[in-house]
Parts: sequence; C-alpha cells; structure tokens
Amino acid sequence: MRAEQMMVRCAIYRGGTSKGVYLLENELPKEQELRERVILAIYGSPDRRQIDGLGGADSLTSKVAIIGPSDRPDADVDYTFGQVSITEPLVDWSGNCGNISSGVGPFAIDEGLVRATEPVTLVRIFNTNTQKIIEARVPVVSGKAAVKGDCVIPGVPGSGARILMNFVDSGGAMTGRILPTGRRRDVIALSNGQELTVSIVDAANPCVFARAGDLGVDGTILPAQIDGNADLSTTLEEIRSRAGEMIGLVDDWRMGTRLSPGVPKMILVTDRADYTTSDRRRLGSEQIDLVARAMSMQKAHKAYPITGTIGTGVAANLEGTLVNELAGGGAWPTLRIGHPAGVISVDVCLDETDAGLRVKRAVVERTARRILSGYVYVPLYKVEPGADG
Repeated sequence: MRAEQMMVRCAIYRGGTSKGVYLLENELPKEQELRERVILAIYGSPDRRQIDGLGGADSLTSKVAIIGPSDRPDADVDYTFGQVSITEPLVDWSGNCGNISSGVGPFAIDEGLVRATEPVTLVRIFNTNTQKIIEARVPVVSGKAAVKGDCVIPGVPGSGARILMNFVDSGGAMTGRILPTGRRRDVIALSNGQELTVSIVDAANPCVFARAGDLGVDGTILPAQIDGNADLSTTLEEIRSRAGEMIGLVDDWRMGTRLSPGVPKMILVTDRADYTTSDRRRLGSEQIDLVARAMSMQKAHKAYPITGTIGTGVAANLEGTLVNELAGGGAWPTLRIGHPAGVISVDVCLDETDAGLRVKRAVVERTARRILSGYVYVPLYKVEPGADG
C-alpha cells in the first residue's frame, strides 16, 4: 500500500521577531506549482487557524526559507523567502524578510553548508528574491551557531547571541532604484478624494511612508488599535496598493492585495514622542529618533520588519523625504526607530557615485535560534493534482 503522506526534512527557527520553517532546496519538488502546494500544506494554509499545519495563524509566523549551496563566487548559500498566506492559497515570493534572513546563517552553519569558524563565522547569503547579498556574522560555539548571549531584541523574550546582518548594496532591491519614482515625495489620490503625500524608497524591500497625522491618527498607536480600526486598515492597504502600482509591482492597484500582499511595506511615521509599548513599558522621546508603525500582510506588525528598518534608515538619510523631515533633517548614520515593542537601531552608509546613490552599508543586529529539527508530514491528497480530498 502506498504511503498517504510524504516526509519533508525541516527545521523551525525563530529569526528576530519572526518564526518560520527552514527547508533545504533539495528537499522540495523542483516544479514551482507543486512546490507551492507542498509549502501550503506544511503550513496548513489556507485556514485562519492553520490548524492542520505548522503555521501560527499570524503573518509573522507564516514564513518559509528555502536554502541551498550557492554557485556564485560571492555567496556561500542561496536563500529564497516566501510569505505564506494564511487565508489564500498563495505564497508571495516578491520580497525578502530581514528577520527570517537572520536565521539563514545559523541554519547554514548547523546544516554543514558553511564551514564553522570560531568565534564568528561570516556567512554570505544570496537572496534570490531581491538578487542581493546579505552578510551574516554569526557567533559560533563548538562548531554550531551560538544561542546564548546578551543581545536583547524588543519583541523577543530574554536575550541571545548577537548576529550582525549587513544588507550589502541593498538599494533598488526590487525596482532597481532607491527612489523608484525618481522623486523623494509623491502624491497619491485616494478613493475618498484625499490627496496624500508619501515617500517611496526601495532598500532591501520597497517601502511607502506616510505621516500618521495626515491620516488623522496618533503615530504612537499600537497594533491592536490599528487592526481594530477597519477604515484605517482599508486606507493603509489602498495607499500600499496604489504605491505598488506606481512603482510597477502590479498593473492595477485593485489587485495589490491579491498579487503583491507583502510589498511594498506600508509604514506610518511621526516625529519622536514619549509612548507606552505593547508590553506597557514607557519609552521616552530621548531614546528614539523617530516613531514608526508598519503593516505586515494587511495586519499591523507587532514589532518592526528588518527590511522596513533598512528602508527607514535609508529614507532618513535622503533629504526631502518625509522620514528625513520627521527625524529632524540632516544625516543619520545610526537611526533609532521606536516601534510597538521597543526600539530598533540601524547603521546606514550611503555612497554617492557617478551612477547615483548606493547603499554601501546597512547593518542591524538580530538573534536567532533553532527550535526544532525533524520531518513534517504532508498529506499527498493535498498536493497531488486530481487527488481526492
């Protein structure tokens, strides 16, 4: 009798403030449609609870990383990120996730894809989504990625080993230009008749920034308040989708949610202010340079996306953008962003060349940890075309 389920070797990592299933490239079918059906089955999607799979019913825990050896001379491993939809039979491959990226170096070391060198191993990662290199400096103990350390990430309990992530030459990750429209500010006409000024910046992932005040909301608003405001959520998604049409990610903004739900990133920004975090800690305005709130798959991000952090840091260093204005103008080699869970910092170095602006360096610190290794069982009836369900 033929087995009813296929076994797929996998690992689950927490990477930064996200969690995902990490898969070896050679463990998956090569044919893209079949591969996506396998991944959807692994996560139990589509289903709001993802009860029949490994998904956590949250966009921050419904992410997949596919990793294998690289043939490139400048990379050790190739890495493909997928945002697995919870409610639709869709895996969005259009952008990268910086938090999930932070688990790629430890995975590569632990799986023997990269030779471990103590005390720190440099893992050069080629992200296939954005065609960019990420350098991960991973602490190593006894030949494995270190776990214990004093690095604290707001939104993650406790502390861990500090991983330094450098998103090399990350400008124009999806559109080919740091400023996809060629402008530092654009005006978007919304369905309600409002004309809204935004800044669109592409670094690590495209991001669209809008002033919270222009939408009539307090910039220190918390995720539950955003998700509980249907009108605001709808407006934010329209802004995001219209920006996606402006920079060529979709032909019609009305299809933005369906065809490109993960990018561009939608970010609300306001100037520094005192506020209370989601876990009821008080942050003073002197601890931050800017307040920001990001969306993730049409829901408010509970912390802050790493690719959004890179984009925010780059935008802060571009005079004329909303982000630079709200940060107070000038240069920001280190930018401290206040988000719902706390503060995240990014170090940015821009380089002016004959070809234009270049993101020479964009560094954030993360922690990551392997939670599980083993096999996930995938029902064949869920992945085989024509099979009875």
